[in-house]
Amino acid sequence: MNWFLLIIAGLFEVAFAACLGKVKESTGTETTFWFIGFLICLTISMYLLVKVTQELPIGTAYAVWTGIGAVGTVLVGILVFKEPATFWRLFFITTLIISIVGLKFVSN
Repeated sequence: MNWFLLIIAGLFEVAFAACLGKVKESTGTETTFWFIGFLICLTISMYLLVKVTQELPIGTAYAVWTGIGAVGTVLVGILVFKEPATFWRLFFITTLIISIVGLKFVSN
């Protein structure tokens, strides 16, 4: 269950990063709504991270959480914000995914 919650926490990290990107692009009251979304996603992500670190090793949990956030944020950047999808970006994201999966297998 803790690994599932950690994945959810990582997805909320992606969501708060996406909200930050939308804050940058928006104006007026729309900016306020995206900022509120950022705060909500940040709160949920941090709460879940704290909860899972009570059972999982902090180093592993934090590495997996940031890895999910990094991979997800790069993918959101490519798909939503039209950032470039170069070979090297995709190569290093792939190696990051392999590392996250490896941490999962060597941890409790």
